Amino acid sequence: MGKGKKKRIKPPFSNQSKVKGRIAEPSSDKILNYDDCHPVFCLRYLEDDYGLDKCTRDEPADLAKALRKRSQMTWRQIWAADRHGLGAEKIARTSIKASISNHITEDIDFFIALRFSPKCSNGRLSH
Repeated sequence: MGKGKKKRIKPPFSNQSKVKGRIAEPSSDKILNYDDCHPVFCLRYLEDDYGLDKCTRDEPADLAKALRKRSQMTWRQIWAADRHGLGAEKIARTSIKASISNHITEDIDFFIALRFSPKCSNGRLSH
């Protein structure tokens, strides 16, 4: 940088307390409440035996529409909605009769069911 020129890019401002070698405790006003967050959906772990290929012609579009609508809602709104509509319901792991995928660890004791099509009640899509 030439003489007399000021830096154009300022370093980011940090209002966190700097304690060498330690991370400061978050302030109570910055604790995240997940009920006020919007869900993020991932289809990485769709099962081959229960995936999109097993759906009827209209069901993948129904899934996309339902995920899009839910992505605009907060978790609080989803939990308040009808479980057969855009709502959700918790299902205990012990209530699942089918085999559970290996990528789901033993510490997971419930699943969240999100329905996407009024016609799909036989559970053909599993994530």
